[in-house]
Amino acid sequence: MLYYAVVFLIIALIAGVLGFGGIAAGAAGIAKILFVVFLVMALIGFIAGLLRRS
Repeated sequence: MLYYAVVFLIIALIAGVLGFGGIAAGAAGIAKILFVVFLVMALIGFIAGLLRRS
């Protein structure tokens, strides 16, 4: 997930530099969503790991 978030962020930066505002905004939005999904999954995995040990 984090890999794809970084890939879409790079796409957004390149598109922004080249002047493709719509594509840049779309890619940045997708990157934000993927990053939030990554954070939620990492938090769930961390909590599950703590619960499994106790």
